[in-house]
Amino acid sequence: MHNEIEDVPDISAEWYREITEFARTTPPWFQDLAEIGTEAVLLIFAALFLGAWWRARRGDDRTMALALLAPVAMVMSYLVSEIVKNTLRIDRPCRLVHGVVTIAGCPEYGDWSLPSNHATLAGATAVALAVAWRHTLLYVPVLAALGAFSRVFVGVHFPHDILAGLLLGAVVAPLVVLTLVAPATWLVRRVREHATLRPLVAGAGGDRR
Repeated sequence: MHNEIEDVPDISAEWYREITEFARTTPPWFQDLAEIGTEAVLLIFAALFLGAWWRARRGDDRTMALALLAPVAMVMSYLVSEIVKNTLRIDRPCRLVHGVVTIAGCPEYGDWSLPSNHATLAGATAVALAVAWRHTLLYVPVLAALGAFSRVFVGVHFPHDILAGLLLGAVVAPLVVLTLVAPATWLVRRVREHATLRPLVAGAGGDRR
């Protein structure tokens, strides 16, 4: 079967149709959970960033710098994905693939599909948190993968959109961290020298060099 959608791999369109058709057969409560979860995962990421910062307050300067850079890397990855999306300008599958019924409403025209912003954020978060807080490596990649897949499940992205987003985030985030870790470490050291600002980056007993 050839879908013949311009700029969309046939296999991705086929998988999209199969996944969305399966999604519609799941219980209504599960569909509601998927629609809520696809956005709620971003709140979980935010909580993990906060946890990484809190943990790093008792660490050394570089540990705190990595914790602070994790959300920065995520935001930078998002901005790159927006640039790519608005350059490619590929429409959403919920408009391009005929005859599908999706769990989530189709985003407005002009909110482009490739790459998935959610998947980019997920990929960037997984890498940035793994660098800043190694124990998150045990579960954040799984959470990121589920969050990215949910975008196909609810019908707003092709599979190749989320793969591209995950890859983009996983590439941009470490580049941002590597580029900024030295000046960020220096900045943390300077802030820790000021009694007024020190609580932001160091708790009692933390590194105050």
